Formats: sequence, structure tokens, C-alpha cells
Amino acid sequence: MADLFEAAGLGDEVPRPLADRLRPHALSEVVGQDHLVGPDGVLTRMIEAHSLGSLILWGPPGTGKTTVARLLAHVTDLHFEQISAIFSGVADLKKVFEQARARRITGKGTLLFVDEIHRFNRAQQDSFLPVMEDGTVTLVGATTENPSFELNAALLSRARVLVFKPLDGEAIAHLLERAEAIDKRALPLTAEARAALVNMADGDGRAALTLAEEVWRAARAGEVFDVAGLAEVVQRRAPIYDKSEDGHYNLISALHKAVRGSDPDAALYYLARMLDAGESPLFLARRITRMASEDIGNADPQALVVANAAKDAYDFLGSPEGELALAQAVVYMATAPKSNAIYKAFSGAKRVAKEAGSLMPPKHILNAPTKLMKAEGYTAGYRYDHDEPDAFSGQNYFPEALGRQSFYHPVERGFEREIKKRMDYWARLRAERGEK
Repeated sequence: MADLFEAAGLGDEVPRPLADRLRPHALSEVVGQDHLVGPDGVLTRMIEAHSLGSLILWGPPGTGKTTVARLLAHVTDLHFEQISAIFSGVADLKKVFEQARARRITGKGTLLFVDEIHRFNRAQQDSFLPVMEDGTVTLVGATTENPSFELNAALLSRARVLVFKPLDGEAIAHLLERAEAIDKRALPLTAEARAALVNMADGDGRAALTLAEEVWRAARAGEVFDVAGLAEVVQRRAPIYDKSEDGHYNLISALHKAVRGSDPDAALYYLARMLDAGESPLFLARRITRMASEDIGNADPQALVVANAAKDAYDFLGSPEGELALAQAVVYMATAPKSNAIYKAFSGAKRVAKEAGSLMPPKHILNAPTKLMKAEGYTAGYRYDHDEPDAFSGQNYFPEALGRQSFYHPVERGFEREIKKRMDYWARLRAERGEK
């Protein structure tokens, strides 16, 4: 068996993954994060000023968070201690804190790197506060989730959040060049396939290097892959998207804003990405229905009908046929006239209703089913609009203590232009008839 391993070139030492072999040895070697580690970067300035404090490193996978934490410990001469919130509990934290205190007595500080720090519950997060405050540890936490939602306010107030960006195409290309240099061989890819591999990485440096390793393993002597060959070899990496994490919220936000911005092409792109990643089509249908009310409203009342029809069509057809109905609805929403007048009006009405509390409606619009209520003036003075000129009485329907309010202001777009004409007409009649 040993002979077989030797023949395969494995030897006694298991080969290290390419991403590990390319791990930077200095902050200046970290790619794609110049805003942090470049000559004028935030971390560069902190180190020069000898003022490194506790940090939260927030960014997508494969952008260098763990590497930067290790390098920070090196340049600040702190002992590097790493734990993962996935595998650690309260007992582990206590042990790490005790060791850090003992180390501090000897004059050695500790940089405690906590991977996936958002996985700790609130009580576990609170346990960091005393050791951060007294300087026992310099905490560096890494998270792929929005710290504002996942971390305690008390913890965030004691740490600075640094945002790691997804690696752009230039940074990924630079990583591939370094991989070729360390392996002393070129990637067997055409120029188009190389560009496709960069796109497949989706801003993840570790993923790019893993894909490169797959290509090298698959290539026979003298073989060069085109785009189709590359897709076949790597079997196309699954999109980086977790329905319970930030990817979900980022893409649905992008879809909504593309619709609001009347860009049907961008809206279709984000819809396709989410469906491709396994997003629930019914979740998308619900969000499209929300767009119809929030961003279109009465500028095109048909938008809400289309949104509900798309949901019903998907229910009837299922995937993939029903996805076309969602695409049709998204294009309809993106190309419809836009108005948030309903959204603003309802928000204003809710605010005033909350402030007004339990004010009674004016008595003239209340029914009087009993003699006592009639004696108290209920329904007295009510004018039946259908019996009035223009079928409009213009009476006040707000509580008398509140007075008339104005929430809904139609825009000069789409069908709301017609609604505005009607409301202006009624306002003129109200003024002519002396109604408040």
C-alpha cells in the first residue's frame, strides 16, 4: 500500500491545499482589501499608531479575514489564539480567558480570533465584555453576517467593525497568477475560460484557488479547456447564497431596487440569480406583490392584479414553467409608472392614528340604533352623498378634535394623474361649500 502512495507522489506528507500555500506572510500581500491594508488603509494606520483595538471583521467568505487576523497578531507581537464559535462553548471561553490572564501577567498580550462570532448567543457574547474592557484580550471576531443584526450592542460598542469587500476580477486574476507562479505552471485555460473561472469564484479568493486546483487535476498533458470544457470539469460551482443569511437579503434588496428604478433587465438578472440559487418562488411572488403596492400603487392599479395572477400561475404550473409568470410580473412592475403615494399616505395615517389614540369619530357619521344614542346626537346632520349635488357632500369624517388631515398626495404619473384631478375637484367643491 505504501508503494501505491509513493507511486502516486503522495509520500509521507499530505499535500497542502493551494489556498494554504498561497496564504500571505505580510499584510501588504493581502489582495482586494486596499482600503484596509493598503498604504493609507485603516489597519495600516492603526498599526503605525500602535493603537490596535478590538475589531469585528465583516465580509463574505474567502476575502482574507482569518489571514488578516493572524498577520495582525504577528505585527503587534501578540499571542494568537483562535477559536470557532461553532465548536466552542462557555467552558472553552473560560479556559481561553484564564490562559490569557496568565499570559498577561508575564507581559504577553493575546489576540483572540473568534471565527463565526455571530454563532455565539447573547450571553456568550456578553462574556467577552470584561476581558475586552480590562485589556486581557484584543478581540478580533470574523463574521459573514451583518454585525448590526447578529452581535450585541454592548459588544459592538467596544469594537470597531471593518468591512471586507468581495474580491473583484482584478484581485482574483492576481491570485491566479500567484498560484501559477508557486506551482510553476500555467492554468490550461483559454482566455475566455480564464475569465469564466474568475466569474465562477464570485468574489471568493479561496473558491478561485480551489477551482484552479480542480482544473490542474483534470487536465491531461497538453489539454487546454475552453469555457464549455471548464464548466464540464468543475461541474459549475453552486452560487454563494444562503437563504437564511445576508446573500438572501442582498439579492432581494437588489431585485426590489431594480424594479423601483424601472430597470427590467437588472430586475430579471436578480430574479434569475435567486431562482438559480434555490430561492422559494413563493417568497419572490410575495415580494413582487409588495412592490406592486409600495412602489407602483395607484399609478397602475393593474400591477397588484398582475402580481397576484403571477402567484396563482406559479401555484398552478410549478417549476420551472411557473417561473416565467414571475418574470412577466417583474418586467411589468419594472416598466409600470411609479408612485409611493399610497405607501407614504398609509405610513402617515398610522402615525397620526397612533398619536390620536381613541378619539371618537364625529357623531354625524355614527349610526343611532338606540333612542339614547339618537338623543345624544348620533347621526344628526349626516348628509347622504348620493343625494347631494355631484354625489359629494364634502363633510368632515375625521374626529372633531383632530380636524381634517391630508395623507394621500397622488403623483402626476400613470393613473394617479386622474385620481389627482378628482381629488383637486373635490377639494374645490369642499372649499366652495364652506366645508372644512
